[in-house]
Amino acid sequence: MLTHYLDIHLRPDPEFPASQLLAALYAKLHRALVQLHSEDLAVSFPGYSDKPLGLGQTLRVLGTAERLRQLMALPWLSGMTDHVQVSATATVPADVVHRQLSRVQAKSSPERLRRRQMKRHGLTAEQARERIPDSAAESLKLPFLPVRSASTGQSFMLFLRLGPPCSAAAAGGFNAYGLSTTATTPWF
Repeated sequence: MLTHYLDIHLRPDPEFPASQLLAALYAKLHRALVQLHSEDLAVSFPGYSDKPLGLGQTLRVLGTAERLRQLMALPWLSGMTDHVQVSATATVPADVVHRQLSRVQAKSSPERLRRRQMKRHGLTAEQARERIPDSAAESLKLPFLPVRSASTGQSFMLFLRLGPPCSAAAAGGFNAYGLSTTATTPWF
């Protein structure tokens, strides 16, 4: 249940752009969520807009008051304290809309798609190249964060799409990035 939240605001820094600081902050949060084995903490970005750098300068973490306390008891913000201001934990307002913030993956690598076609359909490299030209690469025009998976070590761009407002909250678990394929978060 997402009954409480805390906001982590980025402070202006002449040496680092906000997007770089937000990526570093989110990477630290991801590692903390992995450490907590969290399925009940969600994230949102109150400054979200559908632009590549459109996540704003605030990371909101939502959960129960107790779960947020457990998160903040970890030293996950070390190295970031000069760059952020953390709000006190507060109760989620009663009359808010709910929205789903989810990861979107682009089919951006024609080479990967070709390998998949070769494996699944027994095509030769030439046949796969004919079927999937280099122009088949899909690019997304959504906000994103560069992340590294704590479990696999793989680096990738985490593209985020904000769904439409919902009349009621949808239940579900959240992954180690604070995202869900089924659940919504209070959006305010």
